[in-house]
Amino acid sequence: MSAKKKTVFVIYYSMYGHVQALAREVCKGLEKAGVNAKLFQIAETLPQEVLEKMGAPPKAADIPVITVDKLTEADGLIFGIPTRFGMLPAQVKALFDQCGQLWMKGALANKFVGTFFSTGSLAGGQETTALTCMPFFAHNGMLFVPIGTKSKILGDNSAVRGGSAYGAGCIATGPAPSAAELQLAEEQGFDFGSVVRRTNF
Repeated sequence: MSAKKKTVFVIYYSMYGHVQALAREVCKGLEKAGVNAKLFQIAETLPQEVLEKMGAPPKAADIPVITVDKLTEADGLIFGIPTRFGMLPAQVKALFDQCGQLWMKGALANKFVGTFFSTGSLAGGQETTALTCMPFFAHNGMLFVPIGTKSKILGDNSAVRGGSAYGAGCIATGPAPSAAELQLAEEQGFDFGSVVRRTNF
């Protein structure tokens, strides 16, 4: 009998759409690696009137909002996180802070986890944003899977782009991530999916 196909949840928060665009590419890579990819967004915590003043577009109607109880259903989780002062934003922290019962039960232990991110400038804290997630991952016994530096995109310094050994990323100064940034996100999905698919716990 064939083994059950693994599932990875791609869970993101995105105010202006950049992280959402990366998330969709991560899903493409996961599917190419032979795992099921399910896309979720993190609940907004800002009032609508504040979002309107900030010029934020409406949230994607086709992507469900993740709830804490669903996190246990996946074999792996990849979080897409925009940077706020070099740290994860309050919306993502609010999701993490709801995981107390899962932590007490060890329900997230040995689940693979990854990160990708965006910043509004170069040296805006993409790597430190990933690092601010590590205490949550460590306390829950999760297995962090970085993208590493094997991608040729990360070695190409001919253009400004996001991403690092910790995961794909973009510099969110234009209307959308660049082609290279989107490709790196797909590569991360494929790499992460390959790890999840061939590992049995």
